[in-house]
Amino acid sequence: MPPVLALPTIRTFHYAEFDAEELAAAKRRRRAAVHVVIPARDEEDTIGAIVSAVRRDLMQVVQLVDELVVVDDQSDDGTGALAAANGARVVAGPGAGKGEAMAHGVASLTTAWSGPEPSDRVVVFLDGDVRGFGSGYVTGLLGPLLCEEGIDLVKGRYRRPLGDQPTGGGRVTELLAKPALRLFFPELGLLDQPLAGEAAIRWSLLDEITLAGGYAVEVAMIIDTYLARGANAIAEVDLGERRHRNRNLEELVPEAETVLQTIVERARTRP
Repeated sequence: MPPVLALPTIRTFHYAEFDAEELAAAKRRRRAAVHVVIPARDEEDTIGAIVSAVRRDLMQVVQLVDELVVVDDQSDDGTGALAAANGARVVAGPGAGKGEAMAHGVASLTTAWSGPEPSDRVVVFLDGDVRGFGSGYVTGLLGPLLCEEGIDLVKGRYRRPLGDQPTGGGRVTELLAKPALRLFFPELGLLDQPLAGEAAIRWSLLDEITLAGGYAVEVAMIIDTYLARGANAIAEVDLGERRHRNRNLEELVPEAETVLQTIVERARTRP
């Protein structure tokens, strides 16, 4: 009988392990810069509170975040105005999809670093539709990148309610993304939330991979990181509970098709 090969371990953390002031000190020691990018379309109900929390807690009280950018991806409501009023730098997105908006935000980044060129740069991506947002999302995602070695991509994991039910959210994740990853990339099969919009990535890794377009951007980021640097370069952080605007099944079908296509295409080209 052939030996059973152990799958790589993806390290997991909890956001409560990381303190904002300690992370700010670690950032200074590493001479790092931290950017937060939020792609958003028609999120006026939630974007103000998210931007306000990041700016107040992590830019004013503690100097952890150097730049906060909201990509207003051709919203029909007041998303951009509210983001700007609460302290974000707002850039106009191309309106082509989430992945394109994220790439547009990255391309717009200009570091607020006042000293020498930073030795390390980190980009934190957040979704703009989260209700009850807390700055622990950002500190949790940053913690492994600023305090641990060998980790280049951190994804959020959380409990996802559906309506009045305590769980049941993330239907595309549970019914398609996770089974497909277990089938085609078993090394990534233990990821709890592969489609999480909350992620932090090292700038050097962003130089190696290309952000995919549309809904596939999150799963593509994970697979491309694995192919470039191995599963040990990926970590997950428990962010507690995540409440957001749940979409109906009709809206989820295009997302599911795009996610499946992305996983299969990368499995075909895998060395």
